[in-house]
Amino acid sequence: MRRTQLFMPTLKENPSEAQIVSHRLMLRAGMIRQSTAGIYSWLPTGYRVLQKIIEIIREEQNATGAQELLMPTIQSADLWRKSKRYDDYGKEMLRITDRHGRDMLYGPTNEELITDIVANELNSFRELPKNLYHIQWKFRDEVRPRFGVMRGREFLMKDNYSFDLNYEGAKHSYNKMFVSYLRTFSRMGLKAIPMAADTGPIGGDLSHEFIVLADTGESEVFCDQELINMKPPGKDIDFTLNLQSIVDDWTQYYAATDEKHNHDNCPIPKDELVTARGIEVGHIFYFGSKYSDSLGAKIQNSDGELVSIEMGSYGIGVSRLVGAIIESSHDDKGIIWPESVAPWIVGLINLNADDMSCNEICESFYELATRNGVDILYDDRVDRAGAKFADMDLIGLPYQIIVGPKGLKEGFVELKDRADSKVERHNVDEMSSWILSKTRN
Repeated sequence: MRRTQLFMPTLKENPSEAQIVSHRLMLRAGMIRQSTAGIYSWLPTGYRVLQKIIEIIREEQNATGAQELLMPTIQSADLWRKSKRYDDYGKEMLRITDRHGRDMLYGPTNEELITDIVANELNSFRELPKNLYHIQWKFRDEVRPRFGVMRGREFLMKDNYSFDLNYEGAKHSYNKMFVSYLRTFSRMGLKAIPMAADTGPIGGDLSHEFIVLADTGESEVFCDQELINMKPPGKDIDFTLNLQSIVDDWTQYYAATDEKHNHDNCPIPKDELVTARGIEVGHIFYFGSKYSDSLGAKIQNSDGELVSIEMGSYGIGVSRLVGAIIESSHDDKGIIWPESVAPWIVGLINLNADDMSCNEICESFYELATRNGVDILYDDRVDRAGAKFADMDLIGLPYQIIVGPKGLKEGFVELKDRADSKVERHNVDEMSSWILSKTRN
């Protein structure tokens, strides 16, 4: 993408309404614009990041055997009345009435709807297990939406639901998601700590939330130092095997949010206890037959008996992840994207768009990158070098290739690593080889 063609309205100053780093930087980098309170339009740069995150989530969900579908955003209130959550959910649920006077709602989650689908379509234990997921916009009418995409009213979420014949199968499904989430967040450059959690309005008796450590996190968390040092499972994990030992490795250590932590009765010595700020990016639940009982999701077992299906649900805040990554990876100049989710991998800066030699080299680099599938943003504007550097640091692409007339006369171009600001000099052939090394596999 050429900068002269890109719709990316950057801002030099921090917007007064933005209270936290991610909100400020997303507005300044031209990633989002507010439509109304807690509801945002995603502009091209922000949407590219969102799509990179979705791609990782989809790959990791598919690796577990989960299957993607898409359910509607508008749901019937009748299903929620059957589960007894219509009145209990609270004012966060946006309730509406259609022209025929039928009570509807804008879904904040999909336990009822997916359970109804399965109840009508599955009959035999031979059709289990199943795990179904979708990535969909949801709405919760927060009384005070703030912090940009971190606590908005409309948000993009991955939610999936497991269906098993018995507790043993349901626990295996739960463990698969536990392990999958560790891998998913790690691929985004995040250190996510699983913490035992309350089940809240979802219900059930087993739940973990995944907390990303960030200095500007929304809540205080406490955990054993060993959890910080642990490495997530690798890509060769076999999800057909018993994963309980991996889950046990992670859950044997103390980890608690401020709501659950007891300062006077903590089992961890002070010198081994990490106190940090954290952002919730995922939440998984096992709730047994809570929804299958109320919505009639029963199945015939091997003895011919009708039994309620055992269920779990698993959520990832997709749009919230964009904010969480920025909160955990930025400096005073702007965002620092991990390669896996960056809108572009490389930023190409032409320091003098009026110089023929600069233009020729930049065009050759740009053509090489685009022809080989390397995500590149070429700043081809006729503008001051300082403005180009500031914009490129602000949007946080992992690498910057800097081409200027002075360097070319001496036979080199520069390669800057955004994370550590280290600058290397390379000749044109070396730089071309480096660009090819960033080709997507």
